Amino acid sequence: MTADAPTDPAADPASPEPGPRGSSDPGQRGVAARSRGDLAIVLTGGGARAAYQVGLLRWLARRVPDLRFDVVTGVSAGAINASLLAAHPGTFAEAVGELDRLWRGLTTEDVFRVDTRSLAGHVAHWGRRLVSGGADEERARDGRGLVDTSPLDELLHRTLAPIDADGRILGIAENLERGRLRAIGVTTLDYATGQTITWVQGSDVEPWVRANRRSVETTIRVRHVVASAALPLFFPAVQVDGGWHGDGGVRHTAPLSPALHLGADRILAVSTRYVRTRAEETVPETVGYPPPAQILGHLMKAVFLDVIDQDVRRLELVNRVIDTLPPEERGPLRHVDILALRPSVDLGRLAADHEPTLPPVFRFLTRGLGTRETRSPDFLSLLLFEPAYLAELIAIGERDAEARAEELERLIAGASS
Repeated sequence: MTADAPTDPAADPASPEPGPRGSSDPGQRGVAARSRGDLAIVLTGGGARAAYQVGLLRWLARRVPDLRFDVVTGVSAGAINASLLAAHPGTFAEAVGELDRLWRGLTTEDVFRVDTRSLAGHVAHWGRRLVSGGADEERARDGRGLVDTSPLDELLHRTLAPIDADGRILGIAENLERGRLRAIGVTTLDYATGQTITWVQGSDVEPWVRANRRSVETTIRVRHVVASAALPLFFPAVQVDGGWHGDGGVRHTAPLSPALHLGADRILAVSTRYVRTRAEETVPETVGYPPPAQILGHLMKAVFLDVIDQDVRRLELVNRVIDTLPPEERGPLRHVDILALRPSVDLGRLAADHEPTLPPVFRFLTRGLGTRETRSPDFLSLLLFEPAYLAELIAIGERDAEARAEELERLIAGASS
């Protein structure tokens, strides 16, 4: 790991317009005066799969209980974990303990309503909207999502407390003031414009604008977190600053970008995507015509789970190019160490084993989509908020962290990679 710290945009692997040395790009001015060696954690999406991240964090908390991440970014369900880490008043180990209790105690009913009346009502609303051609605007508003996520909103208000009357997460501001955190970024998708918005709260933060993505400096509220985790169509969009926002993993082509713009020199990225072996890739997951659940699973993986790997590869390529240059010729460029962890187990196939634990009415509806007709129901793995499944994901995360202990310890220590 080098000590050279260049400007953010030049190191952003997905940036189409890295400013030249001495450029007035606002993203460059902020980093030049910052301290070197900032450590960031990037927590990606994946619905219930985000429990895997807790396993990694548990391993880290045992090894380095007073660990501090200078920059924390999250998207989709990863935004929930990121926000709790950034807001918790205690040590890193205590924050992770709170996350662990949250996920181990989570049930589907804590995320969205699964009673017969609620689910049947939402399905009926969508059906009426289809057959009416959208003519009944009042009913259309009632059916904005396939499920009612008010339980998740209530859960996050309790978990991220203290919260003020406007939903501001007060612990984040306190940790920023105490110097325990430098910045947090929570990413959403603005459905009206199609832009990816990263809502940033921090010190010495400069805004950035890139093609179809930009930052907005704000005070992080619960609604930002709920919006980031709002799976499209299934969960209703959330109104933020006058616009309707949903899952930040949609169209998020550069998930490492917020951490880079916020000045990170070392990044730990946690993906929830399992990479299949060559042999596994050739084995069909269904027989005959693919059921809707199979098609939805591929769509969800493409939208939420594949992009982080592409971004990591781009950053590694940029690092190799920078490393070929002598220090005096690097100008604003800097080497940014990256370590990406991902599951060693197919979490979709694992979800199939736990499918019977779903609440009966919701299980009936998902089976109607064909979740039992595929060996790897990736779509189901995003929604399987059941204790046994989540506990297994946490255990896998811990094992995977242990398997890469040396790399993790090098990254945290700031040793040369």
